[in-house]
Amino acid sequence: MNLGSYKGYEIILIPLKTFQNLTKVKQDRIVQVAVEEFSEKGYAGASINSLVDRLGIAKGSIFQYFGDKKGLFLFVFNKSIDMIKDDLREIRDRPTNEDFFTRLEKIFQAGVIFLKEHPLIYKLYLKALFESEIPFRNDILLSLRKNSLDYISSLLETAKEKGEIRNDIDIAKASFVVDAIIDRFLQSQTVLHLDAGLGLFKCREEDIKAWIEGLVDIIRFGIGRG
Repeated sequence: MNLGSYKGYEIILIPLKTFQNLTKVKQDRIVQVAVEEFSEKGYAGASINSLVDRLGIAKGSIFQYFGDKKGLFLFVFNKSIDMIKDDLREIRDRPTNEDFFTRLEKIFQAGVIFLKEHPLIYKLYLKALFESEIPFRNDILLSLRKNSLDYISSLLETAKEKGEIRNDIDIAKASFVVDAIIDRFLQSQTVLHLDAGLGLFKCREEDIKAWIEGLVDIIRFGIGRG
């Protein structure tokens, strides 16, 4: 791969120097249009010709910047996921006296806000989740899932040290459950068949708030100290 390499489930991307030499405005514009193209049409259906027409640049420029369509997709996908990671790190690292369950509510809320503010990026994640043609798909999703589990595990470890959850809780299993609930909760708001008639699909803000409180209460009942 001429943009970088992949090791296990970690994909290391190095954009070509021609892209790095562009102004930030031009870089951001290329990323934005690429996100729109891939999220709307999927990897297989996305067209480099359509993308360069919208950008008003030569087709060869994309290959000079990213090597090929695969390189462009991987760079754009990783760039988008970095935005989500930044939001979650801010919740984890901010100095606060909030307990684990209060932070968990804010993680749910941050996911909902991100979904609303960046619908195309979330749609891009769904494409990776459900479309088998995407290059390095297994590595991408393994990396994404592991990062999420590590993030939740770190919060649970801190909660255990502070006595906010039971001492007998298996952190790995609890992380798996919490991660799965958050992921399915967000998916159900954007994918109709995953809602399964529960009323989460495109639901109102007050309903979302009630769902978050209810889900966190269930998690608290399972792992909290009572």
